[in-house]
Amino acid sequence: MTLNLFSTMSDNYRSNSQKIRVLTENWVNEHIYCPSCGCAVNEYENNRPVADFYCKNCNEDYELKSKNSKMLGKTISDGAYNSMIDRITSETNPNFFFLNYDKSSYDIVNFLAVPSYLFVPNMIIPRKKGIPNRPNYIMCNIDISNIPSSGKVFYIKDKQVQSKTKILDEWNKISFLKESSSIQSKGWLLDIIKCIEKLEKVNFSLNDMYQFEKYLKIRHPENNNIQAKIRQQLQILRDKNYLKFESRGKYILRK
Repeated sequence: MTLNLFSTMSDNYRSNSQKIRVLTENWVNEHIYCPSCGCAVNEYENNRPVADFYCKNCNEDYELKSKNSKMLGKTISDGAYNSMIDRITSETNPNFFFLNYDKSSYDIVNFLAVPSYLFVPNMIIPRKKGIPNRPNYIMCNIDISNIPSSGKVFYIKDKQVQSKTKILDEWNKISFLKESSSIQSKGWLLDIIKCIEKLEKVNFSLNDMYQFEKYLKIRHPENNNIQAKIRQQLQILRDKNYLKFESRGKYILRK
């Protein structure tokens, strides 16, 4: 897998944004496979409003977002705020490919896939200003810092190519979140997974999780019994084989 975007096709485009779009899409076409089933992804022939690529085998859709930066960072720029909210709350919400590259060399630094079911509305941040001559047209950023690490499936991480087996295993590890009955219930599970990751422990206790009570209260102000909710969510994660129950108040994170 080559990690450089450069192509002679870039000489045919005067607009830098158009050039980057062509280069990144061509690179994905050549090198990237579906993280769900491992088959090749295909580019849609026409510029669809909700997706750029699809898998013929499992019918998954993917939208590609690229960023000119040596670091992936916390946010990725996107288009209209209202359109993005409508998209991620619809049944046709696509999965995402995120790519960042070094502009000085056109080398890809990171490339990752994130499942569609991990996106909730509070991850979409409206920008403070609209665009010139259209002040009411509010753009947005995607806050990927609120996506659990286990939901960020890297093909390339800090210029290091990851194995296909690892990519497929990681993609399916939290697929149970597809079953969440509502955005609110999914948001709770995502926040609990994020808190578990912050512990940086394989073995942890219920008391370890209680230290996030204030953080979770800010995230979910409508809930008045955060500790009980933490226990409930840990039980769900145990039932989904994300965690293993070791003894009273003790848990093990499954690898």
